[in-house]
Formats: sequence, structure tokens, C-alpha cells
Amino acid sequence: MDNLWTPAHQAVESGDHGELTRLLDAGADPEEVCCGLTLLLHAIDAEGDGALQSGGPLDSALTAILLAYGADPTATPDGETPRELAASYNHEMAIRLLDRHIARRC
Repeated sequence: MDNLWTPAHQAVESGDHGELTRLLDAGADPEEVCCGLTLLLHAIDAEGDGALQSGGPLDSALTAILLAYGADPTATPDGETPRELAASYNHEMAIRLLDRHIARRC
């Protein structure tokens, strides 16, 4: 089966912080949408789901990288906001990051 993810989405899916940063720094669009997800929504989902599946702690590195490269913390291609998705995972670190970036935009 073919991989449907773009290189940036694959980096998010793999949790490859270094590759995601390299791609964004080389000009990848932080607003890129693939399979109905922005990179930011995908990052929050990967962080939340990864912690659930592994039983490990949540981290927000992917979310922080994307916000640092200008991802819109309010973009909703599928109707769910990044903050709503983060709340569904009780991903408090991502919620705090999103709130800080939203407050800066106002």
C-alpha cells in the first residue's frame, strides 16, 4: 500500500522532530493539509495517541515546533480545532502552547 503522507506529515507520524524541523526550515508549509489534517492537528493527535498507546507521558515537541514555524493554532479543516483535539487527549501542555499563540494573535 502506498504511503499517503507528505514528507512533513510522515515526520509528524514518525515523531521525527529533527526531520520535521529540517523540512519546515527548508520551506515546507506549516499549514499543509493531508488526509484532512493540518500538520498541527496531526501533531497533537500523534502526541496524544502515542502517549495513550505507549502508556508513556505526553510531550508537546511536535506542537511546539509547528507553532514556532507559524502553524495557525485555530485552523480547522475538519471542524475540530487544535485546542479541542488537545482537550480530548487531556493534553495540557499543548493546550497551554495553543492558548499562548492564540493570545499573541489577538
